[in-house]
Amino acid sequence: MDNNETRALVTTDSQLTTDHDQYLTFMLAGEVFAIGILVVKEIIGYGGLTEVPMMPACIRGVINLRGAVVPVMDLSARFGKESTAVTKYTCIVIVEIDVAGEQQVIGVVVDAVNAVLEIAAAEIEPPPKFGAKIRSDFIAGMGKVNGKFVILLNVDNVLSVDEVSALVDLGAGAQAAQGSIVAA
Repeated sequence: MDNNETRALVTTDSQLTTDHDQYLTFMLAGEVFAIGILVVKEIIGYGGLTEVPMMPACIRGVINLRGAVVPVMDLSARFGKESTAVTKYTCIVIVEIDVAGEQQVIGVVVDAVNAVLEIAAAEIEPPPKFGAKIRSDFIAGMGKVNGKFVILLNVDNVLSVDEVSALVDLGAGAQAAQGSIVAA
């Protein structure tokens, strides 16, 4: 499935239903993850990024999306892994989250988009207490699909603007401290 087909699939499904059991599935470092379809605005091909100095490793940069500046987060880096390698299947999933009562649009880099799946509430297990390769507060649940688990992400926690801002502030403070050590 190419990016145009996926974009059409997401747009069509989100317009036809408001069922909270639909998820966009995608690949990251060989694992299948999913986010609720209602937060997905669109899917675009990877490109057009402008790097911004002094950002944490999980922020790849910003893109111009129809005149709006949209920050782009690398989920692999956010999960403490290596940055996503760019291939012909690499996409940016544009999501809209609520931050303190205001809508925030963020791009998320993924290895490849799979499909939109409907997962019944009865097929969703709570997140594991231990053993996950990412922080447990990033996981909303584990969806069972064809006998396998799909990690359902808690988008509000994963894309927490406050936490990423704190990382930026921490990085700036560390660079200032390093500069004062070098100057001494």
